[in-house]
Amino acid sequence: MKQIYDNVYEFTHPLVQHKLTMLRMKETGTNEFRKIVEELGMLMGYEALADLKTEDIEIETPIEKCKAPVLAGRKLAVVPILRAGLGLVPGVLSLVPSAKVGHIGMYRDEVTHEPHEYFCKLPSPIEERVIVVTDPMLATGGSAVDAINLIKNKGGKKIKFICMIAAPEGVKKLHEAHPDVQVYIGHIDRELNENAYICPGLGDAGDRIFGTK
Repeated sequence: MKQIYDNVYEFTHPLVQHKLTMLRMKETGTNEFRKIVEELGMLMGYEALADLKTEDIEIETPIEKCKAPVLAGRKLAVVPILRAGLGLVPGVLSLVPSAKVGHIGMYRDEVTHEPHEYFCKLPSPIEERVIVVTDPMLATGGSAVDAINLIKNKGGKKIKFICMIAAPEGVKKLHEAHPDVQVYIGHIDRELNENAYICPGLGDAGDRIFGTK
């Protein structure tokens, strides 16, 4: 991985880059798109969770008793930003099936491009959990910043953010607003266009995951 800022990382792994190229192709259909997003959730989640705390417990193998590590503390919380963030959740859950899942609903005003919250439900006690926020796209950064503000206002402290594609403007905004949050990005694209879409991007991730327009 390549470090962009403190706590901000861009993936260089060839498997991640290959799968992102498959997603970018306009001929990639809904079923394949959804499966690749799930795979990226697992690949990126694997790296993002490399610093989870462990503790040793005593177990018995078929040969003998021994001490072995297991995840320590409260179960992980995965919090997708609705609706597109849901696509990455199965991949993260495949790594930590016992994780709790919250939801944050945000929509973007088509004129101002500003995000608005319409739903927030988080696992309790959120302050004791490592929280992974998922959203395939980091464009202006507004939704990510506001979602993390909501989580912090409800007591969340240990927060990570995973996205597949980002614009430089959104990366900068998120890092400046939340420098303590670990951010993991599949690829940083060139820029935002006048409609606040990432270029070259991959289109509307939510529409392509769920087959809607």
